[in-house]
Amino acid sequence: MTQSLHDAVGGEPFFRRLVHEFYERVWVDDVLRPMYPQDDRAGAEDRFRMFLEQYWGGAQTYSEQRGHPRLRMRHAPFAVDPVARERWLACMRGALDVLDPAPLHRAELDDYFERAATAMLNRNPLIR
Repeated sequence: MTQSLHDAVGGEPFFRRLVHEFYERVWVDDVLRPMYPQDDRAGAEDRFRMFLEQYWGGAQTYSEQRGHPRLRMRHAPFAVDPVARERWLACMRGALDVLDPAPLHRAELDDYFERAATAMLNRNPLIR
């Protein structure tokens, strides 16, 4: 039986810490901060953690509580341009740097976050 990445990196404690470290960076970023709930950081952290845990093979709590992730739809109200994408990735990479997962796990996480951030792009500053 193959171990999920969720279990391989340490399960919920890893993802709880990853998301917290990520939000520590988001909350001081002038581009990203306005895109996140101003009065519900704890809720935002829980939702993101549950999503990541489910994606990587953990509990299905996200879908049980919120339904299908529908990431593009949920991010549509926010102007996600290449600058926002790069800032988001910098926050996530910084969080991963702190947690320092094993190289193969880090590569898998980095690959996913890179693809996910690109998929959320919904604004092109070159087109007016």
